[in-house]
Amino acid sequence: MIRAVIFDIDNTMYNFDRAHAAAMEALFRYGNQALSLEPGSMKEGLSAAQKLILDRLGTNSSAIHNRLIRFQTFLESMKNVDLTKALEMYHTYWDTLLAVMEPEPGLKDLILDLGSRGIRIGIGSDMTAYIQFKKLEKLGVLDQLSFIVTSEEAGEEKPSPEFFRLCVEKAGCKAEECVFIGDSLKKDVEGAEKSGLYGIWYHPAPENRKHDMQETGSGYPVITSYETCLKDGGFFSEI
Repeated sequence: MIRAVIFDIDNTMYNFDRAHAAAMEALFRYGNQALSLEPGSMKEGLSAAQKLILDRLGTNSSAIHNRLIRFQTFLESMKNVDLTKALEMYHTYWDTLLAVMEPEPGLKDLILDLGSRGIRIGIGSDMTAYIQFKKLEKLGVLDQLSFIVTSEEAGEEKPSPEFFRLCVEKAGCKAEECVFIGDSLKKDVEGAEKSGLYGIWYHPAPENRKHDMQETGSGYPVITSYETCLKDGGFFSEI
């Protein structure tokens, strides 16, 4: 019996790829106006800043997702640039992303349906807590959640066993009574399965969102549409 369903957020509850593209366009416009930088130069500088952060921190830290740190590092590399612009860049990116993001079709209805059957709904997401809360608020699902786990709180990124252990602890049930839904086969699905949870791959049609098509999902259950999942019962028909 399933007692908790845990969702990843980015590219699982909404189309991050599309929202990110819009946010980067806004950021490039800002860079051109405020820093006199062409998009290509700014993109290269941001990539170099992120590489420096990864060299410092490795890959198992929520801080690698912190855009403010990335923009700060980017500006510091330019020398003698007003660091107050890091905040302006931060708000340009995130305000745009939050403005354009929309929940995946059927998501909210599925969450309401599961909740009406007494299923606890949780979040398990890499990233810093504040911006993930803002996303959940914009998506209109924050008040339907029983618990949230971010890698900032867990201290480790998915697919760390510690991350999933905290998810199960907050779910208040056994690992095998938890479903974990996410877009990353390695981080979300395989990571959940290795920690004893039931992993489901969220993989809508390629025309709806960019995917790494090298991920075949062979052997794992796949949700291609929350609307279809809700209509047909899908993986939750026996809950």
